[in-house]
Amino acid sequence: MYRYSIIFLTTALSFISFGQNTSVNQNTLQLNAITTAMPFLSINPDSRSGGIGDAGTALSPNANSVYWNTAGVSFSKNKMEIGGSIVPWLRQLTNDINLYYIAGYQKFNDRNALTFAFRQFTLGEITYTNDVGTVLRPDKPSEQEAVIGYALKLSNRLSLGVNGKFAYSNLTGGMIVSGAQTKAGVAGAADISFMYQNTDLNLFEKTGELRLGATINNIGNKISYSNLSSSDFLPTNLKLGASYLSNMDQYNSMTFTMDLQKLLVPTPPKLDSKGNIIAGQSNNVGVISGILQSFSDAPGAIVYNANNQPDLVDGKAKIVKGSRLKEELSEITISGGVEYNYNKVFAVRGGYFFESANKGGRQFFTFGAGLKYNIMQIDMSYIAPVTKNSPLANTLRFSLIFTVNSKQD
Repeated sequence: MYRYSIIFLTTALSFISFGQNTSVNQNTLQLNAITTAMPFLSINPDSRSGGIGDAGTALSPNANSVYWNTAGVSFSKNKMEIGGSIVPWLRQLTNDINLYYIAGYQKFNDRNALTFAFRQFTLGEITYTNDVGTVLRPDKPSEQEAVIGYALKLSNRLSLGVNGKFAYSNLTGGMIVSGAQTKAGVAGAADISFMYQNTDLNLFEKTGELRLGATINNIGNKISYSNLSSSDFLPTNLKLGASYLSNMDQYNSMTFTMDLQKLLVPTPPKLDSKGNIIAGQSNNVGVISGILQSFSDAPGAIVYNANNQPDLVDGKAKIVKGSRLKEELSEITISGGVEYNYNKVFAVRGGYFFESANKGGRQFFTFGAGLKYNIMQIDMSYIAPVTKNSPLANTLRFSLIFTVNSKQD
């Protein structure tokens, strides 16, 4: 069998890293991670937010706001910014997977702005072989995303953003595997975002700025990688964020931020040995139905009998009381951190990202720094996982942003 499955595994790891605890008992939720197609769409390319626990939904706007919250761009004091990022990915596993990202915006007046972004995710070189090890050909699988967006200031404190995007994922190079003709995945998707901003606050005798953000990302069609396989959801994601910037004095400021995120994708049901659903709901539904279902379809923790088999009643498993709600809440990731800025020139950052062990178990500290000189802003961030042998260990992000046009009058 052609070894293209390595590519799928690598891509899946770009979105989730499995938790360490997979034991079954009635006091904990069993491992039930949600997987999607094109998980590269959810990799954060922004080094600034990458240093604050991967929390950026409500941060002050810059060129990378196209990924986090397009609505915030309409509040930018600059007319135009262009930025680029490089993210060497999963360096614990391989040395040739990279994410390249470019983004920017142009403000036409105080209310309207046009945004753009493009990302390239390269998965290194793969050598295809047949069942007896004969080399067929090498391949360099890759995925791309192109984004055009628009930001509109609805009032002095509220703004709206929309993105349209096209994504292309070629993981197999059209190989025929076990009689199935593989193909590239193609998707059209949209984002919608909102931001509230109040820059006239005074807290503890210090002036400050409050921002609240909300986005739904990657609302788009399901995709399939072969003519025989089922279709998979895009990583549709709800993000809620808040940030507060406190001006300590003329030169020093602190920003505190927090994000809550949840995949709007159906939770996989629990199946018996014959493939029948014994807990949860079918995830073979449409996109809109899947979004709505994702808020209430967690199967919960199954009750096991003395033989360590699911305790069934009329073909359905008994569920530990309260575990459905507990699992639903465990699908929410929490991230946040602090940024210290000196004279709007130098910044240091720290944060933490938490995901429940039964949903992937990504838990890590982040650190970062930034330096601004004239029209150029340089940022970098670093991931330090809590768990051992995490594929995300020692991940670095590098970003560079240029202010092309001066501040508005």
